[in-house]
Amino acid sequence: MNLCELRPAEGSREKNWRRGRGHATGNGKTAGRGHKGQGQRSGSGGKCGFEGGQMPLYRRLPKRGFTCRNSKEIVAINVSMLNVFENDAVVDIDALKAVGLISNPRDGVKILGEGDLERKLTVTAKQLRKKSKQLAAKQR
Repeated sequence: MNLCELRPAEGSREKNWRRGRGHATGNGKTAGRGHKGQGQRSGSGGKCGFEGGQMPLYRRLPKRGFTCRNSKEIVAINVSMLNVFENDAVVDIDALKAVGLISNPRDGVKILGEGDLERKLTVTAKQLRKKSKQLAAKQR
């Protein structure tokens, strides 16, 4: 292949349609808009989603569910998972991240009471379940 043989892809170089340039062009007078009616007038783009008077799709489909903007996403961890730490360790969000128990704390961490705690730990979390507090008190 030589440089002089290069050609653009088929259909990529199509001439623009020049509207309203007289009858001889084949698209003069009404310029492809037809006679009379809404689409013939200038500024007839219409609003987004308008379907010619038919009920638009966004109104035909049912609306489902509700998302409360004030809700918080709390990460839950069971007490049994805290056995990874050494005795007398301070367990906070940074320590949980370092060990790999959580990756994203989101709006906080809650310690649940499932399982047994075999270590003496100092836990600082936003929320503790009643059972997890009792287990921690037994360990002391």
